[in-house]
Amino acid sequence: MKILIAGAGEIGFELSKVLSEEQHDVTVIDERQKCLQRVLENLDVLTLEGNATSPHSLVEAGAKKADMMVAVTSVDEVNIIASMMAKRLGVKLVIARVRNPELSRPDSPITPSELGIDLLIHPEESAANEIHQLIKRASASDIVSLAGARLQMIGLRIENESEVAGKTLAEVASEFEKIPFRVVAISRRGRTIIPRGKNKFMAMDHAFFVTKTEHVKELVRATGHENVTLRKIMIAGGSEVGRLVARKLCEDSQKWEIKLIEPDIDIATDIANRNRNILVLHGNPTDPNLLITEGVQEMDAFISVTDDEESNIISCLMAKHLEVKKTVALVSKSQYVPLSQTIGIDAIVNVKAAATDEIHRQIRQGLLLTVKALSGIKAEIIEVVAGKNCTIMEKPIHSLGISEGIVIAAIIRDDKVEIATGDSVIQKNDHMIILALHDAISKVEEMF
Repeated sequence: MKILIAGAGEIGFELSKVLSEEQHDVTVIDERQKCLQRVLENLDVLTLEGNATSPHSLVEAGAKKADMMVAVTSVDEVNIIASMMAKRLGVKLVIARVRNPELSRPDSPITPSELGIDLLIHPEESAANEIHQLIKRASASDIVSLAGARLQMIGLRIENESEVAGKTLAEVASEFEKIPFRVVAISRRGRTIIPRGKNKFMAMDHAFFVTKTEHVKELVRATGHENVTLRKIMIAGGSEVGRLVARKLCEDSQKWEIKLIEPDIDIATDIANRNRNILVLHGNPTDPNLLITEGVQEMDAFISVTDDEESNIISCLMAKHLEVKKTVALVSKSQYVPLSQTIGIDAIVNVKAAATDEIHRQIRQGLLLTVKALSGIKAEIIEVVAGKNCTIMEKPIHSLGISEGIVIAAIIRDDKVEIATGDSVIQKNDHMIILALHDAISKVEEMF
């Protein structure tokens, strides 16, 4: 597929990397030579120095022959204009990052399609939704709802006192046989392990489980976590993600006590006026003295979503040191994710990954229904249908010789959900939840 990407920032770079690894023909256009140089030095893609709102630049970049255009510059207006021009030049599918919520509202006088946009993405909204879910599920480091929320994929840290630490997966499965679950991946010191029955859980592992939603609490307890209820929340930063998280918490049925700290007086005032249930404080959210003065040590959860990701990490570490039960840090650099989880932050949310996931789902249209990257591991969770050309039907999974980089976690058949085991048999039109390493995704496509 020939894909044109407007914008060589963090999202554009990450998307280019993923797509080039999958052998797509990618061209990146940007006015900033420094950003393009980074792309050229690290990725096997074409680049063009130019303005994405220039029709001549778009034609030079190959828009007339492109199957897809993804506009992910940092400016909404540039993304909208580039999308309009790309559509006029014949691009089949146009995706644009637009942070202004007006276009996505049901009552908007102009629809995205009238501007040539087939899909609007809002990474900040996706990140805020993820943080909201993490706060509601206190012990998890990652949460992905699957199969219409009937299944959950949750990331949990194996604590030192956990009863599963030091045991093999087979031993744990036997011990907790009343809880149907599948361990699909383990992150250990920055390394991704696709486990088998003989692998052991080690203290401080990040383990990723797939289970039915009603069994999540039992699974959380089994890994050494208490099912704590969070009530007092502190949000450091009134960024767009911070405002969205505050609004979602206010709209929730659970009654939260929320404090938000914002250094810009105008933004702080606006947030206070819009959310009467939040105590908004004017000050520097990265100042440890201010955080302690405002009672961070008394909070149940600390969410740091400032525009300075290093400060987000440091603030969360300080909060964890003061025994805050749950810490969540917003980052944009993917290399910080495994580091942050190793040093003790409970959860990391990556805005750029949220955007990349959403775009990736559109590129992999067809039988691959869901594509979701996971924080801290080099793998993706996929929902796929066993079509008529599926090569692994009517045989037990244990006899299929499936690649080491692939785990079949669950099967949905006739609207019923089943956690997959070695004896499970795949039938035509089954929906499957699969975890696959990046270099094994093409094998999943071939199998199904």
